[in-house]
Amino acid sequence: MQFLHPAFLYGLLALAIPVIIHLFFFRRFKKVYFTNVRFLKEVKEETSARRKIRNLLVLLARLLAMALLILGFAQPFIPKDTEVKKGAKAVAVYVDNSFSMSSLSQDVPLIDKAKERAREVVAAYNVEDRFQILTGDFEGRHQRLVSQEDAIALIDEIKVTPSVKKISQVMVRQKQALETRQDNEIMVSYVISDFQQNITDINTYEDTTVAINLLPLQSVQEKNIAIDSCWFDSPVRMRNQTNPLVVKIKNYSQEDAENVRLALKLDGQIKPVGTMNIPAGQEVTDTVNVTILRNGWHKAELTITDYPVQFDDSYYFTFNVAEQINALVINGTANNKYLNAAFNGIESFKITNKSSQNIDYSSFPSYDLIVTNDLTSLSSGLTFELTEYIKNGGNVLMFPSASANKESYNAFLDGVPANQLGANEKSERKVSNINTEEFVFKDVFENKSALFKLPVTQSNFSLTKFSSRGEEPLMIYRDGSSYLAKYRTGQGHLYLCAGPLNADQNDLVKNGEIFVPMLYKMAISSAKNNDIAYTIGKDEVLDQANRATGAEMIYKIKGEKEEFIPEQKVIGSQVILGMNNQIKEAGFYNLYLEAGKPLNVYGYNFDRRESELQYINVEGLTEMTQNNPAFSIVDSSKNANFAELIKERSTGVILWRWCIILALLFLAIEVLLLRFWKVD
Repeated sequence: MQFLHPAFLYGLLALAIPVIIHLFFFRRFKKVYFTNVRFLKEVKEETSARRKIRNLLVLLARLLAMALLILGFAQPFIPKDTEVKKGAKAVAVYVDNSFSMSSLSQDVPLIDKAKERAREVVAAYNVEDRFQILTGDFEGRHQRLVSQEDAIALIDEIKVTPSVKKISQVMVRQKQALETRQDNEIMVSYVISDFQQNITDINTYEDTTVAINLLPLQSVQEKNIAIDSCWFDSPVRMRNQTNPLVVKIKNYSQEDAENVRLALKLDGQIKPVGTMNIPAGQEVTDTVNVTILRNGWHKAELTITDYPVQFDDSYYFTFNVAEQINALVINGTANNKYLNAAFNGIESFKITNKSSQNIDYSSFPSYDLIVTNDLTSLSSGLTFELTEYIKNGGNVLMFPSASANKESYNAFLDGVPANQLGANEKSERKVSNINTEEFVFKDVFENKSALFKLPVTQSNFSLTKFSSRGEEPLMIYRDGSSYLAKYRTGQGHLYLCAGPLNADQNDLVKNGEIFVPMLYKMAISSAKNNDIAYTIGKDEVLDQANRATGAEMIYKIKGEKEEFIPEQKVIGSQVILGMNNQIKEAGFYNLYLEAGKPLNVYGYNFDRRESELQYINVEGLTEMTQNNPAFSIVDSSKNANFAELIKERSTGVILWRWCIILALLFLAIEVLLLRFWKVD
């Protein structure tokens, strides 16, 4: 047994007072002699003995009453299995309010159970203690210590949100708030959660300065099916063409799911796709053919029917169909008639020819493909701008001149990085193979084994073979060296041809079945617009071409229910937009400078980490925390009086109430002895 206020035990010295009074406050009898008193003597001796017994019992009752009263002021307690620390406390309470907490715990949602437990934790401490109430939203107002009354009010305001935080992040956030405590306050932490497997990483947490109490809540195991993601096969969508959309759906339960209905809502029109069967714990993909009839931005929503967990039954995505694909040809001498014919033969393409002496570098971001044709050398300015253009998602197709200055070309290729130009070989060489597995030539030829004429060069440069350059051959010569190679840098691509574009030295331009689709696929191969959907809380930074023409123009984002101004930072021709957790609901969001004129449309979805309803139980948490003495598991499932359990863990088994009750009992015994034990 221990005492919260042991100084009061000095009051036990006061027990000597009733003893002294008892010893000195007694009657003295006078002796009176008279004859024949034998009978009276016996009566007197018997009465005196009874009086002494009564007085001793009264003295004992008084001593015990006073002793118990003094012990009550010292507040004795019996420590439980956890260490009890004395003094004022700073208590951090985390309430998991993610989507998984909307699951049922018997007859109520887990979030309601968690809020009830949080109130009981706060009520178990003293009024002078201070509290932090934290949720997955990580709001600024939750990063300070408040009174007991304010803590209860904050708990009442908690609602389910899409925010998902790992447990280690929560504990770090709690510690930051607790470190603002006063010097004499003891730090205590509580984490109330369902402890999903994909967010519980407490086995990596090594800090032992804060006592951490884990309160797992058990939910009724629910089956769940979710739309995981979707993507287009082609990086660019084209009008009046079939655009294959791949959809991934996952079954998180331990039971097979049959006849799951999938529907696509495109620009307000619902199109039933069909049904599918998903084995237990498996994911399946299905392809939906999307036909686009107009240019511009399109909003689409995939939906399935699944109950009771429904936040992941919808998947929002957007895509843009450009009115035209812009190509820039930088010519060293005259324009190439074959290039003009190839681009003009495709309705959606627009070609712009520029001389190498008359280039507007600021216009580069507006082009989907830049072709360099017969340039003798690359200036330092052009080298820098082409490199930046590729990194920001552009595509460059390079045909070096037969008399190219290799030093200037190699300076550019080294910065990409790409394999460099070697010696110029003036001999006939034939291409023997096309890589039909790569995007540029994938799905171009219906019959891949068909015999058709491949390019032949009369003059070509050899290319170095550094494996670190990440070369992907698209067409190769018979000796295995590259004729046309692809290099990925940043978000864009460089396509390097070993031969010039001159028809006398390279007959690629005469092979229309190869040349035309090659140009088309290269122009649409950029990776910069591949994101058709975003995740709330994950994709917090967006990259957008800067179109603001004045300092007073501000980018805004508008959803169905809200509108806000994102954080904005202009870097060159790009603007970086920071969301800063301002998007809370799944749906479509328009980016604009002027109302009614969207520059971009984003589809935001809830984090799918909450879809997997797999939890860690008490035994699992115990095993994960066995090497860290700071952790303690509170199993509340078997305790009817949870508040009393928390109070006992924080202060031990409290005995002062029993001391007061027993003190009153002994005072009552004293009164009864004096009132009903008569001695004459």
